[in-house]
Amino acid sequence: MKAVVEKEHGDAGVLEITEQQRPTPQAGQILIKVMAAGLNRADVLQRQGHYPPPAGESSVYGLEASGVVEEIGEGVHAISPGQEVMALLASGGYAEYVAVDARQTLPVPHGVSLVEAAGIPEVVATVYSNLCMVAGVGEDPADNQGKSILIHGGSGGIGAHAIELCVALGLRVFATASTAQKCDFIRSMGAHPINYRDEDFVEVIERETDGAGVNYILDVVGGSYLDANTRALAVEGAMVTIAVQGGAKGELNMARMMQKRLSLHGRTLRAQSAHAKAEVMQGVQRVVVPLISSGAVSVHVDRVFDLDDVASAHEYFDSGQHTGKVLLKMSEGISS
Repeated sequence: MKAVVEKEHGDAGVLEITEQQRPTPQAGQILIKVMAAGLNRADVLQRQGHYPPPAGESSVYGLEASGVVEEIGEGVHAISPGQEVMALLASGGYAEYVAVDARQTLPVPHGVSLVEAAGIPEVVATVYSNLCMVAGVGEDPADNQGKSILIHGGSGGIGAHAIELCVALGLRVFATASTAQKCDFIRSMGAHPINYRDEDFVEVIERETDGAGVNYILDVVGGSYLDANTRALAVEGAMVTIAVQGGAKGELNMARMMQKRLSLHGRTLRAQSAHAKAEVMQGVQRVVVPLISSGAVSVHVDRVFDLDDVASAHEYFDSGQHTGKVLLKMSEGISS
């Protein structure tokens, strides 16, 4: 089968399509004939040598995919061959076939195409797990009345989904972006955009919340925003950092953290156990999938590239021009 690996670490040109042995589903797993896979920031970090696959996992790229069940392993009863599914992966999505724990898969939501579904699992699992399971965002809109959130990087795949989920859950949403076009995109989803090149997000939050601050922050910047984020948080606010695009180190005013009784978390999803990911996917099925099926939460796909154009897809992703997800579509004639 075709599969994408890197020949060395570096820019998008290091990615190459190779022939790999088709995986065999083990007990509790299913084998998926992949239709499409989603690009994520973690893929870029892996390519650059900063985020290797967890021990024992494939070196093939890809943290999410969609496709049709080809085979089922021993002990799998709730899923049948021929079913269309989407899967949360530790690796392996940029390939024509992938084997995955059946508990990390979900049926494709109503109204979503099989290709579009490839952009759901990693994004949705990341946002739901960090906001609802860690930060404490309520799963019922009634629990979020009067609360607000700041989402950094609001125009990307993670950010766009986080905005729509939080709006659907009754939060007042602020989100940062770098251009007027991206701010328009954010506004179209029901959030208050903040162009961080023109405005100080702390000042905007202070003004718009009458000095109270936001209850939650979903952060992808890291060190360079640490001090500002703690200033923007409300008393007893919670922040989850899921990426460090602005550096891994920052200065923390611990007196402010204690006085405001803040909760600061750092999380990754990829290396968590299959059991932990299964719990996340159960929550996604309960809370998020119905919102996607109803149209309250959209699947924002910016561009779809063929697998053979994986380097071009990464170059486009690296450019930062996208609003929403970038996907890879497998060739029509999948090899064995």
